[in-house]
Amino acid sequence: MKYMLLIYSDENAWTESERENCYADSVQLTQQLYANGQFLGASPLHSVSTATSVRVRDGKKLVTDGPFAETREQLGGYFLIEAQDLDEAIAIARRIPSVSKGTVEIRPIVELSGLPLDK
Repeated sequence: MKYMLLIYSDENAWTESERENCYADSVQLTQQLYANGQFLGASPLHSVSTATSVRVRDGKKLVTDGPFAETREQLGGYFLIEAQDLDEAIAIARRIPSVSKGTVEIRPIVELSGLPLDK
């Protein structure tokens, strides 16, 4: 089963050095997951200050700067993995370096037929 691991933390909780170490540790984890056939994708996101939100209501587009909701923790990145079950996904999530300063939300992926395949 495929799972999306959404990584949330307070952007201001990280020094630049800590962030770079977290990226390096995350790359190392992706290599381990890849070797096990579990890695499908991963990436950190730029700061929430670069976010743009789009809504359409009554046929009208509304574009605003920033994320949709005000929260203390912001979405900072993701891992897309293959795991046998939720227990295995949890075991992987607890290995994500940024879990020590934030939260990793685990969501199963709904697989739709008819989607284009990755090249």
